[in-house]
Amino acid sequence: MQASDLYPDPSSGQPESKSRPVIHVKELSERDRHRILRHFLALEESDRLLRFGTYLPDAMIEKYVDGIHFEQDKVFGVMSHSFRLIGVGHLAFAPRTEKDEATDKARVAEFGASVSQNARGKGVGARLFERGAIHCRNADVDTLYMHCLSSNATMIHIAKKAGMEIHREYGEADAYLKLLPASPASVLMEAMQEQVAALDYTFKANARAAAKWLRHLPGWK
Repeated sequence: MQASDLYPDPSSGQPESKSRPVIHVKELSERDRHRILRHFLALEESDRLLRFGTYLPDAMIEKYVDGIHFEQDKVFGVMSHSFRLIGVGHLAFAPRTEKDEATDKARVAEFGASVSQNARGKGVGARLFERGAIHCRNADVDTLYMHCLSSNATMIHIAKKAGMEIHREYGEADAYLKLLPASPASVLMEAMQEQVAALDYTFKANARAAAKWLRHLPGWK
């Protein structure tokens, strides 16, 4: 499996697509847990099936979100202008096992993502994946796995575009991507992306708070 050309070393100078809209991906934390829950609960039944591989009722989604360990895994999000999560990517790390023949590193990572229905087709899922991939590189993880239903056309498309090796069996698909090692440029790129996303997050949060405050003023409509 060759390293993907979609995620070259930033020092290579390869330009990004000019047609891609600006999408800021921020690392989420404990304070965002209720927003993550709201995002998942808003997913329709068919979308829950694609995201989790099986339909999860509200109670199981609540249990899943309550079980996220932000200090161990990484969760990334894309916020709308109204300060709602429209995309969530979960990067879960696990110790390498004998089945992980693609790597000799101590850990591997698995990625899963969901995008709100009104935000699809804009590259949100791809940006979440890219953010997860560059974090893996900088965390000394060179193998990124993704498991989904074969009917999940969006994630299969992202996997193919990234150059992931895909295996299909019994209606499910497993894919993995070999990542380039970290470099000073990749570390700087992730730090800059996070800083810009944090500013965007703060701006949208403050704008939402100001709008709520204005609505409570006498005579405000």
